[in-house]
Amino acid sequence: MKLEIQIEKVIREEAEKLIERYHEYHNRVHINSKRNKNRLGDSAPSKKIHTPDYWRIDRKFNPFYVKSNYKSIARSIANKIERRTYIPNKPFMKEVDKPDGGIRRVSIYQIPDAAISKLFFNRLLAKNRHRFSSFSYAYRNDRNVHFAIQDISVDLKRNERTFLAEFDFSDFFGSISHDFLNKQFSENGFYISPEERFVIKSFLKGNKVGIPQGTSISLFLANLTCWKLDQSFEMEGVKFSRYADDTIAWSPEYTKICNTFRKINDFSKSAGVEINPKKSDGISLLTKDGHPAEIVAKTSLDFLGYTLSVDNVSIKEKSFKKIKKQISYILYRNLIQPLKQNSLAGQVIPANDKDKNFLSAICEIRRYMYGGLSNKQIKDYLSGRTKRIYFKGVMSFYPLVDDVEQLTQLDGWVLSVVHRALRLRCKLLATHGFSRSHSFPFNASRKVLLTRCAKYTISGKNLLEIPSFLLIHKALKKGLEESGIERVMNPESLNYDYA
Repeated sequence: MKLEIQIEKVIREEAEKLIERYHEYHNRVHINSKRNKNRLGDSAPSKKIHTPDYWRIDRKFNPFYVKSNYKSIARSIANKIERRTYIPNKPFMKEVDKPDGGIRRVSIYQIPDAAISKLFFNRLLAKNRHRFSSFSYAYRNDRNVHFAIQDISVDLKRNERTFLAEFDFSDFFGSISHDFLNKQFSENGFYISPEERFVIKSFLKGNKVGIPQGTSISLFLANLTCWKLDQSFEMEGVKFSRYADDTIAWSPEYTKICNTFRKINDFSKSAGVEINPKKSDGISLLTKDGHPAEIVAKTSLDFLGYTLSVDNVSIKEKSFKKIKKQISYILYRNLIQPLKQNSLAGQVIPANDKDKNFLSAICEIRRYMYGGLSNKQIKDYLSGRTKRIYFKGVMSFYPLVDDVEQLTQLDGWVLSVVHRALRLRCKLLATHGFSRSHSFPFNASRKVLLTRCAKYTISGKNLLEIPSFLLIHKALKKGLEESGIERVMNPESLNYDYA
């Protein structure tokens, strides 16, 4: 296919994707504005629609403009690439807070340049994917984060004692040596055409070291940079898992893990990327809780959004708290915040064992956990009455979790926090002159609340049934067994912030 036609297609697709994303944002703001109006009445904040700051810098950041002019833009870029004069326009630099408190600078390229980066990334990946290690899971269309977690957990469960090497690099993308990277183009059997080399160098131009973070072509270059490191691990005979620059290696043999750390140091020096001592745990021994250990021992390790042990795959503590925080916020926004206003004018006051705000809160929590599924749909799937369901809630980002005890505790916490929120709502209603301690759901004890909500029907549906993490886990487990990871995981897993 002619280059100009390829560029036309990818620019149009990139613009349409961003337009759809903007419309989704617009719709979310509108729906939230209506909900705020219902909850807060006249105190609700006015609806505000924002556009990205960088849209005002250049029209080619604006997807609506780019979609209207994609043919002429594609023609111009194709001519520049063929004449070897193409240089991406200066990206907008966005600063993103890191979980550890630092700042990550992300490059936001103009839409045509982002499209070019994506086009050449896909071309390079298509013909070189087989060269990458099967233990490299990031930035590929045949691997993903859940494959990594499954491979690690299966292997760790085979041994009660495993030696680990855990390390992290400081500013990996921003530190890669260009000399080291250029050597990889021809040393390791990768197929990179002169045109592709030109485009790569065009995106690297202006930087003495590092590759821009935030553009597709850098994803291929990141894996290319780590190819030698992956090969050295495989030659040493250790198991490892690398997701971008997050890497762990393990072996039942201590000597092999020591050799692995030496290889990591050698790679660090040659590639120009420093090991981050604050986030690198070094060598340790993973063992069952209570087992004797002759060196620094641990009973679990965190990798991406999961915690892995000899026995279980769990949700990482930080991710666990993030889930709790979101559910708490949903309850606050629906049950507590509306009653903290001076006036309740325009609000629906609970009466006759009905509380509209409580119904909204439970439905919103269910959407967050189940992604649009109802308890009945999940139970029908588990019983076999329904053959297929689609998973999109928060648990679909953690389909491999098998720590039943953790999920049981989480279900207990959900029931407790719902009950506490109802008690506080009851007190706040009383301060406004509405005593509702005698009516449902405010008169239900924590023990009774679960059963009462499950049996309560609205238009013939059990809409008040409190959702369960254990229930959706059972459905995900069945889905994994019958359809595999890719059919069960959330389609946005690759974009999810597992950090």
